[in-house]
Amino acid sequence: MRASLSALGIAIGVAAIVAVLGLSASSQAGLLAEIDRLGTNLLTVTNGQTLFGKTAELPTTAPAMIARIAPVTQVESTGTISANAYRSPYIPAIHTNALSVQAASLGLPAAAGTMFIDPHAHMISRTTDDYEAMARAGVVAVIEPSFWLGQPRTNLGSYVDYLSTILGFEKFRAGQFGIRHYCCIGLNPKEANNTALAEAVLEVLPHFAVKESVVALGELGYDEQTPEEDKYLRLQIDLAKEVDLPIMIHTPHRDKHRGTLRTMDVLAEHKFEPGRCVIDHNTEETVREVLDRGYFAGFSIYPHTKMGNERMTEIVRQYGPERIITDSACDWGVSDPLAVPKTAALMAERGISAAAIRQVTYDNALAVYGLSGSMKEADWLDPAPIDQRTLFQGNSVLRGGQAPRIEAPRRSMSDLRIS
Repeated sequence: MRASLSALGIAIGVAAIVAVLGLSASSQAGLLAEIDRLGTNLLTVTNGQTLFGKTAELPTTAPAMIARIAPVTQVESTGTISANAYRSPYIPAIHTNALSVQAASLGLPAAAGTMFIDPHAHMISRTTDDYEAMARAGVVAVIEPSFWLGQPRTNLGSYVDYLSTILGFEKFRAGQFGIRHYCCIGLNPKEANNTALAEAVLEVLPHFAVKESVVALGELGYDEQTPEEDKYLRLQIDLAKEVDLPIMIHTPHRDKHRGTLRTMDVLAEHKFEPGRCVIDHNTEETVREVLDRGYFAGFSIYPHTKMGNERMTEIVRQYGPERIITDSACDWGVSDPLAVPKTAALMAERGISAAAIRQVTYDNALAVYGLSGSMKEADWLDPAPIDQRTLFQGNSVLRGGQAPRIEAPRRSMSDLRIS
């Protein structure tokens, strides 16, 4: 069993030992150096031995007991179970040289430091259960691009309210579950064909583009590749250059290859730097040309339609991880908010290196959207403590009788030195 403990509790225990045993200053320094090597906030606890040299068994109540220690912020565990796993269903069960199986609590990836960014997730259409599951799986940040709502908006007011919601309440809601929330704002190509609405939206976009947590303009691009879509794509490319933001491009579902090439040609006409642009919803027919022209290539792991994670694994194997980004594009349709961590797990199983997996599920997204200046790794590495008693304009993520999650303020190792 492993349990993740706060280094605060460790250091307090070490300080007590130092005080009782009267260790020398050099010994104190050695102990503190050993704690530093463990990491600032993670300790792994494993079974020891009994007085008779046998492996000791930790009680099943150990994680809950450890969690009650005041400085501990998170506890996760693993344990061996009695099941056996075989590489083939044709191996008789009487053969005992099977693979051993271990079970793990759901929050183990996040506690162990595994981090993912989902850079395309329409969280306004997802539940709080999704946020909790994503946080447990190691998702530390999401980017929510503007998109259509399943039916046409009828006036500017509905668009303004939508943008205000993803910039305001949705950011608050994500933070209540330990996930940093950013967004892209823009007029999506489907609604660009409503000229009156499009003109009105373009009037207010500059106001929203400079808001805190906006990391790009998007989703921009083509749907049916109409003249209206082309006009408003070009206007928004110019706006992105004016406010110095990256761009997220939506490639069309129909005639994708031609639409993708046309989009990149328009970006080149407007002299928009490829290294500041993510061309999303790629498939095997578009990826080579997108990468060859210097753009970041996004892939939406969306069940049965855009891209599956088995195909994604082979794309990374073929093209390598440079400038490739995976996302879930989860929305109100049949989609999976855990698509990024699931894809990472499959890649690891299929032999993709840990460094490559980190690039396509974390580093590349941070590199391009970090160019906005609004998205920084420190946002989730050194976050404010979660306090679900907090309200947003009088609203809470909790309902009557639900116990709020309240984290104690975190302290760094420099606060724990003993002089």
